[in-house]
Amino acid sequence: MRKVIIVIIAALAFSVAAVAQPKAIGVRGGWDAGVSYQHYLGGENFLEANASLYGFNAIAIDAAASYNFMIVRPNWTPKGEWGFYIGPGVTAGTFVNTEGKTAFNVGIFAQIGLEYTFWFPLNLSFDIRPGYHFMSNTAMYYPAFSVRYAF
Repeated sequence: MRKVIIVIIAALAFSVAAVAQPKAIGVRGGWDAGVSYQHYLGGENFLEANASLYGFNAIAIDAAASYNFMIVRPNWTPKGEWGFYIGPGVTAGTFVNTEGKTAFNVGIFAQIGLEYTFWFPLNLSFDIRPGYHFMSNTAMYYPAFSVRYAF
């Protein structure tokens, strides 16, 4: 019985800690366009997950996740907060080319960006994602702009 109570208390503590961390959800647009979610991990570093559609001569559905390290938070403005970040990430998805052929793709990337969080719950960021897709043997370079609701 004691073990069950300890497990329940631990689960509640982890839930409260996860809910207490800052988060942001919104849209990301550039070469790809989709939904973006950030979850800060107790300090300056954060996880970012994106689900997006992209392509001009092909239609692709892609999911990407990155772990970003906040490098510096310069004090450029009296209100709000700036931040430079960098981190590794992985991506996976499918695409259909103009000939109707479907393919699966997996890749890695580095994300480098600058963000600004206003004194009200709005987060803007610009980032660049240089990377490589293994299945299609192509390099990628995706600049994007994100607008998120911070909570």
